[in-house]
Amino acid sequence: MKLHELTPHVGSRKNRKRVGRGPGGTDKTAGRGHKGQKSRSGAGKGSFFEGGRSRLIARLPKKGFNNVGTTYEVVNLAQLANIEDATIDRNVLELMGLVRRKNRPVKLLGSGEIARAVTIHVDAASEGAVKAVEAAGGKVILPEANEAEKAE
Repeated sequence: MKLHELTPHVGSRKNRKRVGRGPGGTDKTAGRGHKGQKSRSGAGKGSFFEGGRSRLIARLPKKGFNNVGTTYEVVNLAQLANIEDATIDRNVLELMGLVRRKNRPVKLLGSGEIARAVTIHVDAASEGAVKAVEAAGGKVILPEANEAEKAE
C-alpha cells in the first residue's frame, strides 16, 4: 500500500448538499418547502421581533437624558505652568501633547494656578479660569470675542 492509494472507508465521508443546484441540491424548492417567508432569501424577522407586539426595548421606561452638547478637549491651568511661551494657542497645546483630537474644540478650566502673564487662545473657558489668568496679568481670547471685534 502506498500513500497515494489511501482512501477513507466507504460511507465515512459524505458530500455536502449543494442546495438549489438542480436535482442534486434537492431540486425545485431546495428543501425550503413551498412559498412563505421562510422560503425566501434574506428571510427572518430579526432577533428583537416579538410577534407583532411592542419590542421589549420600547416597553421599558425611559430614564435619564441624552446630552447632545459639545465635547471639549479639556486643558487645566496647572498644565500650562510648564509652557514657557507668552502666547498659548491650539498649536502649542498640540505640540505639548495636551490636546490630541483635532476635531474637538479646546476648553480652559481653572484647576490649578498660573503665576505669569500669558495670552491664551481657546474655544471656551470657565469663568474661574478667565479670572485666574487675568489676576496673573494675562488674558484669555475666545472666538466670540474675535467675532465681536470684527463686527465693530
